[in-house]
Amino acid sequence: MAPVLQIVGYKNSGKTTLITRLAKLFNGMNLRVAVIKHDLHGFDADREGTDSFRHRKAGAAAAAITSPWRTAIFEERETPLAELIDHFAGYDLILVEGFKQETYPKMVMLRSAEDEPLIRELSQVCAIIQKEADFPAKEAGPRRFQRDEIEQIAEFIRRSGM
Repeated sequence: MAPVLQIVGYKNSGKTTLITRLAKLFNGMNLRVAVIKHDLHGFDADREGTDSFRHRKAGAAAAAITSPWRTAIFEERETPLAELIDHFAGYDLILVEGFKQETYPKMVMLRSAEDEPLIRELSQVCAIIQKEADFPAKEAGPRRFQRDEIEQIAEFIRRSGM
């Protein structure tokens, strides 16, 4: 089973940016990273006019399209995180964006000192990523990083067995 690490924080805290930077760094180390993103606002990844869009529009509960380079599966249901993680079990690392209430190890993104209460509201917080270098920790706790310390964050992840 691949290690799972959640990247959580409030909207516009830098979660996607951190994940893309980590994925690029780990890819350069020949590690295969899977990313799962939680979107509470809904999304539509399929474009109007494509065959798979037409299949779903006609009433198909699920549609898949595959080529020698890529596979996409569209299902008209929410998929539980555990099921998605099982699907990606063969990867070297699974990064999860969001799903704050799940119980996997978490790195919490903070925009400012006002976001600090989030740390106490969540379980399994292993590290904190701060946006501002000048706001001090209010209490001892998980390891803290500045947002631009990508190599140090990646090394922390590797050493932690995640």
